[in-house]
Amino acid sequence: MQHENTLHQGQAALLIIDMQEAFRAAISDFAETAVRIALVAHAAALFDVPVLVTEQYPKGLGRTAGEIGAVLPSAVQPIEKMSFSSAGEPDFMTSLEATGKRQIIVCGIEAHICVNQTTHDLLAHGFQVHLLTDCITARQESNKAVAFAKMQASGALPSTTEMALFELLRDAGHRQFKIIQKLIK
Repeated sequence: MQHENTLHQGQAALLIIDMQEAFRAAISDFAETAVRIALVAHAAALFDVPVLVTEQYPKGLGRTAGEIGAVLPSAVQPIEKMSFSSAGEPDFMTSLEATGKRQIIVCGIEAHICVNQTTHDLLAHGFQVHLLTDCITARQESNKAVAFAKMQASGALPSTTEMALFELLRDAGHRQFKIIQKLIK
C-alpha cells in the first residue's frame, strides 16, 4: 500500500511558477534551477503528468526560460497572471481543476513570493503540495529558507527532483525507468 504523502502518477500535476528570463540575471542559481525544472518537465511528459506553467506579467518580465520552454509539450500554454499567487488567476484554477489531479508538484520562483502564496492557496483549496526544493529558488538564500519553513509548517511536503521522480516510478519495472535513470545521471 502506498502512503498518501508519496506521489502517485495518476494523481500528480506539475506546476512551474514564473521561471521567466528577466530573473536570470537577478537569481544566482537561475540557470541550474532552470535545467533541473526542464528535466522534471521532460519526465512529466514521459509519465503523462499534466504540466501547468504561469508567467508573472510577461510583457515586463519576459517569457518562460528557454531551457524549460524547449521541453514543454506543445499543448502547454503559459497562463499569464498579475496576482502573486497562481491561484489568484481564474484561468489557472480552471486549468488546474480540469486536470482532476490533487497532488501538485511545485517548482519555480520566487520562493518567498509567488511560490509561497500559491502553495498556501493550493493547500487552502485542499490540494496536496510537494515542493521540489532543488527546483525552487529566490534572489536571497534567507528568503528561500524562511519560505520553505513557512510552507512546510503549513502542510506542504518537501521533495527533490530525484525523490519525486522515483516516487512516480514506484519500481524498476516501470516502462520509463531506464529513460528516467538516464535523465538524472
